[in-house]
Amino acid sequence: MKRRIVALGAALALAITPLTACSSSDDGSGTSGEKKKVTVWMYPVIADSGKSEQFWSQTEKDFEAKNPNIDLNIELQPWDGRDEKIATAIASGKGPNLVLLGPDQIPQYHASGGLKSAKGGIDDQSKFLPSAIEAATVDGDIYAVPIYHTITTTVYNKKAFTDAGISSLPTTWEEVKAAAPKLAAKGVAVMDYSGDPSMTLNLSFYPLLWQAGGKVFNEDGKTVAFNSAEGKETLQFLVDLQKAKGLPADAATKPNKVEGGGLASGKTAMGYALNKTEAEVMVKALGKDAVEVGMPLKGKEQVTFGLPGLLTRTSIGKDDESANTALKYLSSADVAAKLAKEAGFFPARSDATVDASDPMNATFQKALEYARAGEVNPKARQVMAALVPHLQAALQGKKTVDQALSDAEKECNDLLKG
Repeated sequence: MKRRIVALGAALALAITPLTACSSSDDGSGTSGEKKKVTVWMYPVIADSGKSEQFWSQTEKDFEAKNPNIDLNIELQPWDGRDEKIATAIASGKGPNLVLLGPDQIPQYHASGGLKSAKGGIDDQSKFLPSAIEAATVDGDIYAVPIYHTITTTVYNKKAFTDAGISSLPTTWEEVKAAAPKLAAKGVAVMDYSGDPSMTLNLSFYPLLWQAGGKVFNEDGKTVAFNSAEGKETLQFLVDLQKAKGLPADAATKPNKVEGGGLASGKTAMGYALNKTEAEVMVKALGKDAVEVGMPLKGKEQVTFGLPGLLTRTSIGKDDESANTALKYLSSADVAAKLAKEAGFFPARSDATVDASDPMNATFQKALEYARAGEVNPKARQVMAALVPHLQAALQGKKTVDQALSDAEKECNDLLKG
């Protein structure tokens, strides 16, 4: 077994010496009498670098104990420069047999011929969240297997609502709007919103758009669909809350900041797209009795953002059997449960258990049934970047809702034509 750890940044650089010298450019087929090789590029889904190294090292050992004819080589890579490095590796044919990707990356690499079918690496498709499998599917074939799932949902400061004389926590848009004036009278914004350009719209505008029944792209993926009745309703909802002091004053430009922000100080009463770590920050700041985790808000639909981590089969290597064996093991219920515990995420499969000692886990896991894995399009990220300034302009009163979405539609459609 070879250990090769790529630095996670200068401050976290690890001096690791390989135990053996085998190149990750090997096609994995092996020769008679030699171990077959499967190389995986993994990323910091476990934030603590020491815990990450320990977890993946033990995972290699456990896999090889069950599959002594395969040398599993998990290389820890940094997030920075990920797309460029993966694209270069696939183009050269020298790199990973399996790589961790997000749903929005898979169509891009599929279009360039950089992926192979991963259907043979799934032990039982029915055990996985349908939304996660859908995110891994392009043109009817599956190119990745989910190994974990992030999830966001609504988290409340119960005390803020009680102090404002509101007995029931809002679960719908109408209830949020009704609560806004009462909380504003106490100097509290009813809902958080983070409009900073560095903030992904998957955690700000898009969940609300989906709840309104809207979508970002039309079915052909060649034009955008957000300049619709649903899109206008969503942006108007935010603008109306802003006017009623129901959002933070700097909502148009603020970053996603729970610690040190309004959600932790008690100046904002709820977040509608928070993950478990952010909920834990609120508990630490406000006290366990003040915080309640609920289900996603309801508009016309009840939906939230949750992203599967997709272990994807690249076009590198000819040994399908070994790659599929590794996929099945790394996505198994046992490994999924262990990874979820270490990473603070959740399994993407129904037969993997979560830590029952943490009462938050059950609620976040239940919210998985409402998860949507973003908007899958090869230019999804470019569209986000183009849309953000127009949303900001509407929240700042510089454009009407109609003008903001119309201008954004034109710019994004021009981008999609390119």
